[in-house]
Amino acid sequence: MNPMISVLAEGLTPALIALGGLLLLLPLIDRESQWRAVPIVIVIVLTLRYLMWRATMTIPSASEPADFVAGWLFFALECAAAIGSILSYITLTRIKDRSPEADANTEWLLSREKAPLIDVFICTYNEERDILERTMLGAIGISYPNFRVWVLDDGRRAWLAELATELKCNYLSRPDHANAKAGNINHALRHVCGLDTPPDFVSILDADFVPTSAFLSRALTLFRDEDVGIVQTPQHFINPDPIQANLQASDAWPDEQRYFFDVLMPAKDAWGTAFCCGTSSVIRMQALAEVGGFATESVTEDYLLTLRLKRHGYRTVYLNERLSLGLAPEGIKEYITQRSRWCLGFMQIIRGADGPFKLGNGLHFLDRMSLIESLLHWTASYLFRIAGLVIPILYLLFDVQAVNVGTADGIAHFVPYYLAQVGVMAWLSGQRVLPVMSDVSQLLAAREILTAAAIGLFRPKGQRFKVTAKGGDRSETVIQWRMLIPFSVLLCLTILGILVSFGGDGPLQDSSVVALYWCWYNMLILISTIAVCIERPRLRRNERLRSALPVIVTIGARSHVYQTADISLGGMRLVGMVHAPIGTEVGVQIGGARLNGRIVRSSGHDFAVEVERSIGARAAMVRQVYSGGFVSSVGRVRPRQVAGKVLARLFR
Repeated sequence: MNPMISVLAEGLTPALIALGGLLLLLPLIDRESQWRAVPIVIVIVLTLRYLMWRATMTIPSASEPADFVAGWLFFALECAAAIGSILSYITLTRIKDRSPEADANTEWLLSREKAPLIDVFICTYNEERDILERTMLGAIGISYPNFRVWVLDDGRRAWLAELATELKCNYLSRPDHANAKAGNINHALRHVCGLDTPPDFVSILDADFVPTSAFLSRALTLFRDEDVGIVQTPQHFINPDPIQANLQASDAWPDEQRYFFDVLMPAKDAWGTAFCCGTSSVIRMQALAEVGGFATESVTEDYLLTLRLKRHGYRTVYLNERLSLGLAPEGIKEYITQRSRWCLGFMQIIRGADGPFKLGNGLHFLDRMSLIESLLHWTASYLFRIAGLVIPILYLLFDVQAVNVGTADGIAHFVPYYLAQVGVMAWLSGQRVLPVMSDVSQLLAAREILTAAAIGLFRPKGQRFKVTAKGGDRSETVIQWRMLIPFSVLLCLTILGILVSFGGDGPLQDSSVVALYWCWYNMLILISTIAVCIERPRLRRNERLRSALPVIVTIGARSHVYQTADISLGGMRLVGMVHAPIGTEVGVQIGGARLNGRIVRSSGHDFAVEVERSIGARAAMVRQVYSGGFVSSVGRVRPRQVAGKVLARLFR
């Protein structure tokens, strides 16, 4: 038998046993039950086994100082990242679904003599008119009996004040921009508290998040317990994020935030560590008054608010229902700006009075562990991802051997741990976390994230709130050279290392084989990341949602019933043939609204209708598109389909 095949067979035996066991076990377990902890325990055991092997068998000897230092630094990063991963897995052993609780409390809410007054705050700084208009139209269309809508304009724009008047929204601006978003909200809180009728609750909406009509009534059901200070709902997006769009995988791969909002936040809620994420939340006014409004010491004022409220006995709970729909960052720069702000704000919390290492600040043990888990995510996991690219390059080009491992031994210990981790996380997340895709999303922002982490830890005060830009022209291909060049350099160095080390005809050393496999994986990640840095044009101004809704189309005196294939704010695509030329004026009745439009495209099996752009028509379309009844994201992830989409993008 070929020696290499013999080595692979010897090393893969434990991995195949572990994989076979998981394949037999996972289909037998209900992912929502308490038995979900069983595969998680298996992963944790295999992780600890792997780390023990790394510590005792793979660290280079001190007789080679460069190898020894590099080996221990890399192992320290790997340990820190693994500890963060273990804490995440422990969190995922529980899950909480509050929809049944909301259903049960609906009668309680409806039976109240008077509906509590809610002030809905739309926070805005520099967003476009179209974005703000649809958010305002959605907000005034909420089906709750007692609420007011306030546009908090930190840009002091005259046209926005006029639009607010036209749409019958209240308008507020302030003379300065002190403390950014938190300062804007606090200014509004002082104003509404001084009114003859102050609110019982406030709701926060970012400028691009359009609420469904049921948003307030569903969220308010969870305030039956007086110690509930915040009800947070998830963020869903109408458009693909940059990773989906630039890899052309938006119809196969969900947006990057789906794991956090659909999997991790319900688990955190089960442990009592869910936190406010700003937009799409409802907050008890009494609780806000007790803590003095939104904290301004961090640019992530929402998370800090949760910690402050906990010290006053108030909980944050999470209702995992799609009750609003917003815009994901449309470009790589905006994506990274958003993530960097989250990281910076979190580090400011770590350094502040509410951090996990400040004794006597009123935080519970679980809150401290949750903060430490997030700290390791923002620091160790990103550092380890970068180190994972650099270590094989150091070995192949400079003969720095940070990991002293043979092929069979490495496969026998690493592969079972890796396959179990990948398989169980994919099972827990409904395939929302997959190798390569998750690595790309992490690597893409690694440099800026680590910079923000360092600034937040060592210079936390005086940092500006950077707004995530939304809207703008996306019709041209844009190459993000500042991000693409470092990834290209790493790719070239990896390829050079392979050519230098494996270009001869001699037999491969055992440790070199491990480095070669490692480099192949790194090359796939780097090529995918480079592809994301080449931003594809987005020609569609209004994103389409998949739907199947009956629509009555009237042409002249005749009416026909069709079914929608998809819908956007500008119109809809209908299934069936229409016996009228392009440009024909039609009447459209959809969901009780009667609109005017015209046929703009027609084929043998479907046709498209563009809807008039009057304010009444836009209001009707906003309520239809953002009703929550249409599909905007990938329901079921199929790994092979994702792989096919990505490979097609890379080689086309």
